[in-house]
Formats: sequence, structure tokens, C-alpha cells
Amino acid sequence: MNPREGLRRLFDAAIAAADPAVCVPAALAELDPPGPGGRLIVVGAGKASAAMARAVETHWAGPLEGLVVTRYGHGVPCDRIEIVEAAHPVPDAAGEAAAARILGNISGLTATDRVLALISGGGSALLAAPAAGVSLAEKRALTAALLRSGASIGEINGVRKHLSAIKGGRLAAAAWPAPVLTLAISDVPGDDPAVIASGPTVADPGTSAEALGVLDFYGIPLPDTLRARLRRGELETPKPGDARLAGATFRLVASPRQMLEAAAAEARRLGVTPLILGDALEGEAREVGKVLAGMARSCARHGFPAQAPCVLLSGGETTVTVRGQGKGGRNTELLLGLMLALDGAPGIHALAADSDGIDGSEDNAGAFVAPDSLARARAAGLDVRALLAANDAWTCFAGLGDLLVTGPTRTNVNDFRAILIGEIPGSF
Repeated sequence: MNPREGLRRLFDAAIAAADPAVCVPAALAELDPPGPGGRLIVVGAGKASAAMARAVETHWAGPLEGLVVTRYGHGVPCDRIEIVEAAHPVPDAAGEAAAARILGNISGLTATDRVLALISGGGSALLAAPAAGVSLAEKRALTAALLRSGASIGEINGVRKHLSAIKGGRLAAAAWPAPVLTLAISDVPGDDPAVIASGPTVADPGTSAEALGVLDFYGIPLPDTLRARLRRGELETPKPGDARLAGATFRLVASPRQMLEAAAAEARRLGVTPLILGDALEGEAREVGKVLAGMARSCARHGFPAQAPCVLLSGGETTVTVRGQGKGGRNTELLLGLMLALDGAPGIHALAADSDGIDGSEDNAGAFVAPDSLARARAAGLDVRALLAANDAWTCFAGLGDLLVTGPTRTNVNDFRAILIGEIPGSF
């Protein structure tokens, strides 16, 4: 088995561990049936929500109805739950309409009804229900600016919650007094329920003032009227202790940690020692790439912190401060930084990819780096440093034929990174 095949095996094992068909069914034991005359309403949002809905339909025998919204191209056929597709990461009118319908479906419920919320990464953009007095155009502009600013996902979602009619606990509040069970797949560092898809069913400890502080820190302009409303607290979210959230229960069914542990188990089967560096690595993508390159070099030269053959595994969500007009995403940008830092170091191969199958602006999940990648790029006339400066990592890896294209995986447990040092036993 060659190194690229081995790295792909690790990625596939990681994705399989987060497949909704695997992780959702057991959690349904926590779902109480509706009371006499009550209904089970299924709602949801995220890149994994359609696959989660299908798992629910397969394993819940009783009556149910509902609607979930997922990213374009991430839908799967369901019989009793309607699947709607919308835009991500910048919201569109389809997401706005779906969010309005979800709020309509859960309004006027009673304590005998039950709500099952299927939440995964991407739900923030897909549940596009602007707060009263906030337009979709304003939310689109702010979202696009935040995504280009280098802000962390926690900071971005902290802002989005305060401009929404459904995020930050508002979905569960709208369903009250019906109990709400949330099954969630985490794509955020730390697995904070209030950050995953902007926490539509959990209390929000953040404040409007903090959201305003994020916008000011990154220099993102805001209409005067909206700034004043945030300053006055008019757009505040439900807080811990809110009585409307007393019947809301949250259950995490898949996480980046589980993804990495599955990849580590597969590495052992291949005869390679795994070292999990963490499931919540953050920072500017190209700089994280440099750090990981340094660790890989240390393993290759000194057998520290792991002896070859070994693989360094990590998850989390890096950020990209966009200054150029190139193509790509945070995983390919990280790999470009890593490639430059490795400078052709022998015996080191790497893969970085978004677990949902789409990294940034194009259709690839991520890419591969090999010891000869930098030399091949230069031979092909690719100026790697200039491409990095232009945020154009996709062009580099496309030119090398080193993109990883999987199509939508219909799950989302954040980014997956594997750096292989040495040869897989029996590889060629």
C-alpha cells in the first residue's frame, strides 16, 4: 500500500465513524413518544441533517413528520421528513424560507407533542431566519465579511445568533411547552452545544455586546440602526435558566474526537503508530501548517514525539484571513503552508480535508502533499509562495493532480489532518 492509499484509508475510517446511519440510531432510545394526541415533529439543519433524518426514519417506527434543511447537493431521499436544500456558507432565500417553515411547524405545540432536532455543522447558514428588522441582505453581507476576516467559528456564530430569529436557543423557545431532544454532530472545536450550528436549541451565554465587540475587532461595518439595537440589547438571545428551555435536552452523537480515534485504530491495523495531537486545533491555516511541519520533521529526525512509522492526527477548524482572490479552503491553504515548511523533507506525506467533503470554494474535500510536491510544483511553473499570498491553494494542488475529491459525505465532524512519517509496513 502506498502512502496516499494509506492516508485515504485513514480518512475513510474517520468519516465512517461519523456516519449518521451509525451514530444516530442508538440515541433514539432517549426520545420519548408523544403523549395522547400528540405529534412527533422532526426539524433540523446542517450538512449531515438529511442523512440524520433518513436514519431516524429507518429506526423510528411510530408516526412522525417534519422538515430539515441541508446544503445543496447534500440531500438524501426521505419518505416522511421533507428535505430542503439551501446555500452554505452564505445564506440564501431558500434557507430563509426553510427556517420560516420550521418555525411555523413548531409553533402552537403542546406538552404532549415532541420535537426532535437534528443539528450539525453548517446549520448556522442554512437556518437563515433574520431577526425582526434585519434583512437577509444584511445577514449575507455580514456573514461574507466575517468569513473573510479570520474570525473563529465561535466568534462568527456569536454574531449570527444575535441577528437571528431561530438561533441561540430561539428554536427550542418557540417549541415550548413541547419537549425538545437535540441530536447533534459536532464540527466545532470543543464541541460546545451553544456553538454547533449557533445553538438553536440551547441557551446562549453570549451577549449582544460581545457580538458587537467581534464586529468591531475585525473592522466589519454595521448599519447604524443595527449597531444601536445590539448596543441596547434588543436582539438578546435566551439565556441559561430561561423557563422555555427547561424541557430541552441535548445529546452529542458524533464528534471530531470519535473521528480521530477511528483513524487511529485504522493506523494501528496498518502497522503505523498514531499520535492524536488534538481535536480542537485552531489558528491561521498556513501557520498551523508550519507548526505541523515542524512536528513531522522532529518525528523523522529524532523519533520525537513519535517514532516512524507514525502518523500525526489532528482535527479542529483553522481560519483563513482572505487577502487575495484565489480559490481554495482552509485545508488546502494549511497544506500549502506545510509544503513550504517541509521543503521536500523525505519520507513525509500528508492529507488534510474537510470531513463534509467540501473544502472552501471548490468541489474538493482537501488535498495530498508528498515529499516531491514542492519540486513538482516548481517544475510545473507554479509559484507556490505567490499562490499562498493570493489564497489560491486550489490552483496549486489542481495543477499537481493532488486534490482529494470525495463528493458530499453527508456528515460533518470538522477538519481531518493526517501526516504520515515513514513507510507503511509492506508499502511500496
